[in-house]
Amino acid sequence: MKNLENAAATEPANTADVSNADVVIIGGGPAGLNAGLMLGRARKRTIVIDEARPRNAVTREAHGFLTRDGIAPFELRRIAIEQLGVYPSVSHMEDTVVSITGEDGAFQLETASGLKMTAKKLLFAAGMKDRKLDIPGLTEVYGTSAFVCPYCDGWELRDQPLVVISRGAALMHLAPLLYGWTKQFTVCTNGPDELSDAEREELRAHDIPLFDTPIREISSSKGMVNHVKLMDGTEIPCTGIFFKPELLPGSDLPQSLGCRISEMGILEVGEFGQTSVPGIYAAGDAATMMHQSIAAAASGALTAAAMNGELNREVWKAGLA
Repeated sequence: MKNLENAAATEPANTADVSNADVVIIGGGPAGLNAGLMLGRARKRTIVIDEARPRNAVTREAHGFLTRDGIAPFELRRIAIEQLGVYPSVSHMEDTVVSITGEDGAFQLETASGLKMTAKKLLFAAGMKDRKLDIPGLTEVYGTSAFVCPYCDGWELRDQPLVVISRGAALMHLAPLLYGWTKQFTVCTNGPDELSDAEREELRAHDIPLFDTPIREISSSKGMVNHVKLMDGTEIPCTGIFFKPELLPGSDLPQSLGCRISEMGILEVGEFGQTSVPGIYAAGDAATMMHQSIAAAASGALTAAAMNGELNREVWKAGLA
């Protein structure tokens, strides 16, 4: 499995001109790859620059993606890169963009490997990255029996005894949501719960136990959690965990270019992915709190269509000058 994943990551869709592009896409997840597909079909010179370190690498299956429900994320990626190869104007490379200068119509980029290129437009689709997990034992179960999204993994854990690790407003968003998959869950806030008395009463009214004692460790076997142990010795049996991850932007470059960041830590974009800086767009997890593969892919397609329309209008207007 690992060899296949590496092969998919290192084979470029095309290796044609990678010095001068209509669009450079930074990020090779579902948003970036689907944007590349759309732009390729629109005959735009497109370069997809992909670090090949997807956040969902820990996940065995992707769900909720029409015709691809249950597919391994690396296989979805392999198929996407293979399909980009049909379009000669699209290049895919494994690299990291380290600097960007310039402005709309004339951006200059340099990668970690020393490649230099120009682009008329930029699309940031680098998603988000997880902060290091600081609960002992959580890394061992993440992606196997501990998850962050009920839409992605709730079905597999339906009607099972779970532990939710979250607090405050994030908890009060997740608890009612998860209640549709299972009513058998316990909340561990791993410290102060940051709840109001009314919110605690909501949980009690739904027979949801609440513990604010810090977590000592998560016990598991071969990636499957069996209980959460608290500092006071309490052990909470469970077969799965949902938790609120701590996230960081997948790239700091948009902010360095002046793109506005929301209070939630994501890029502020318009209806079609336009950031606050002309010529710079964003799609996928970098620009939304809805972190699902199919949502990211749709975002990439919509944003690519908007970028293509802008590029075509610019050529049209130039012909009238």
